[in-house]
This record gives sequence, structure tokens and C-alpha cells, in this order.
Amino acid sequence: MDRLDAMHMFVRVVETGSFTKVAQEFSTTQPTVTKQVAAMEARLKVRLLNRNTRGVSLTEAGALYYEKCKLIVSDVAEAENVVKVRQTQVQGQLRIGSSVAFGRRVLIPLAMEFMKHNPQVQVDLSFEDRYTDLVANGIDVALRLGKLADSSLGARMLGVNPWTLVASPSYLRKHGTPRRPSDLKEHSALIYSSVQGNDIWRLRNASGEPVSVPVTGRLRSNNLSALLAAARSHMGIAALPRYVAHESLKAGRVVEVLKTCRLPEQEIHAVYPSPRLVPQKVQSFIAFLQGTFDAAWWENLSNGG
Repeated sequence: MDRLDAMHMFVRVVETGSFTKVAQEFSTTQPTVTKQVAAMEARLKVRLLNRNTRGVSLTEAGALYYEKCKLIVSDVAEAENVVKVRQTQVQGQLRIGSSVAFGRRVLIPLAMEFMKHNPQVQVDLSFEDRYTDLVANGIDVALRLGKLADSSLGARMLGVNPWTLVASPSYLRKHGTPRRPSDLKEHSALIYSSVQGNDIWRLRNASGEPVSVPVTGRLRSNNLSALLAAARSHMGIAALPRYVAHESLKAGRVVEVLKTCRLPEQEIHAVYPSPRLVPQKVQSFIAFLQGTFDAAWWENLSNGG
């Protein structure tokens, strides 16, 4: 038994005047409590309690020790209570991580809505296109796209992120509209270097068969907004997440290409430092996100620019 537990027992013996009652409180035996107090006296080399048939009473040294022990036990109980309350209430700072494009277009409006419902939460948003170490960077929860590597992180799948091929009507009038995946070889591709770095676009055709198409183009970027801007400027065909292309599609600035074909979808996960003892603020944020990324979720986004 550690020293703090022994102090707690000693305090309760003084307050109840009974070794037996304290044994019942701590779910142990009366001899065990007696031994703990005796061991404490032996370590301090001083008698703390006078024992007689009428009960126990404090010695002068015992009275001084009791006052200090009572403060220590009280402070520890208060500290534990503060942590337990924070664990069961949605409050405090919540650090959320995401990629840049997903963060700006998707996460920001969701975080603001979550804050409206939870006024005791302060949100700190961190956007990085590279995977960051959650623990080293103090991130409470991150939204990540794609397959997750095996790790010790906690994770919850929230939905999927579909992609589509787009180009401006002006580009297609000038260069023709692809009718089959192989036609993409004859077009200028706007390549997302973080995913399509090998210059091969992988699709499924109208029959559901996988097709790999080598593509070429004058522009590549690791920024999705840059590729959307290039597509809107009639520079070629871009493969983009639907949440990035949605507003431009709705406005007619770009149109879908090869609508009968499908690009791979990315899984959307909420990840957090550990699957054990997840803070209430993280649990609440993940619960808030549940159902957000259902079918055609990108159509419900406010315009992120």
C-alpha cells in the first residue's frame, strides 16, 4: 500500500476513532489498518496515536501530522475530482487537425457549428498536408482521408470522400470531350502530386472494371485549390474531391468528365491519440460528426471558397 493510502487511513482513524470502521471503508481488515498506522509510526520514529480500551487519541506529534495529512488527502481528492469533472463534461481546449483543403472547406464550418452547441469548448485548428504526430503536436483529434496504417491510435470511420474528373466547358469545346478512359491520354491532365504522383489515373469503367490510364500535363500541384483554379481557367482535366469541385460544378464553371466512370473513394476517419480513456470533448466532437459524411454530404457544405 502506498504512502498516500496510509495517510488517508490515518486521517480516517483519527476522524472515526475506530480501526474497524476504517477497515470497512477501505474494504480491508482491521489488522491491516493497524499495521499501516504502526508502519507509519515506525518510519517517522514517533508515536502518533494513544490506544486504550476507550478508543484512540492523538499525541502532540500526531495532531501536527494529522493536520498536514488532512490537507494532502483533501488536495488529492480535489485534484482527482477536477479531472473527473473535465472528463465527463464538454469543456476546455480541443485541438483539431486536418489537411489544408479539407480543413478550409469542410472542417471550419463544422467546428464553428460544434462550438455553438458547446460554449465551454475552445477550438484550436491545425491544418497540415503531411501526417503529423498527434501526441508530439498536442492534437486531440484529427480528420484523415484514405486508408489508415496500423497504429496505436484510436480511430472512427465517418464516411467516404469521392473524387471526380472535371474540366471547363471551354476546354472541352476546344479539345473534345473524352468518351472512354483511354481518351484521357490525349488530354492535358492537371495532376495532384500528393496522390497521382506517378502520372497514372486509376478508374473503374462503366462495367466496374479497373482501368489504369497514363496521363501527361504541364501543371502539377500538391494543392487542390490550385488544380481547381487551373481547370476553371481552361488548362485541362483535373481529378478532384467532390467537396472541392462542388461549388464550381453547381455554378457551371466546370463540368464532370466521364460521368459513367468512378475514381477511387477515400475513407474519412477521425483519429485520436489512444483508444483508451478518450476525453469527453473528443467523444462529443466525434459524435457530432457522425452522420455528417453520408451520401452526397458535400452538397450540404457552405461555400468555402
